[in-house]
Amino acid sequence: MAHTVFCVRNKKEMEGLDEPPFDSEFGQKIFKNVSKAAWAEWVDRQKMLLNEYRLQPWTPSAQTFLVEQMEEFFFGSGSALPSDFVPPSH
Repeated sequence: MAHTVFCVRNKKEMEGLDEPPFDSEFGQKIFKNVSKAAWAEWVDRQKMLLNEYRLQPWTPSAQTFLVEQMEEFFFGSGSALPSDFVPPSH
């Protein structure tokens, strides 16, 4: 049976992640409160942040920044887009 959660981002019961994304308390919080769909939204947001800010994800400062943005994205008011971000046109 699929793991379901009340998604903090989408405000409804949805399919949850298959496993915690991190081996930490924060990973457990995400596992218990974030849907697969919301996690996919975060992955897209994270890619955009990495590109727009030209972050190197292996550096501690980039990792700290991304965790802060993730916390805000799921449990805060949503992470802000970079001021000069222009969404791609399809």
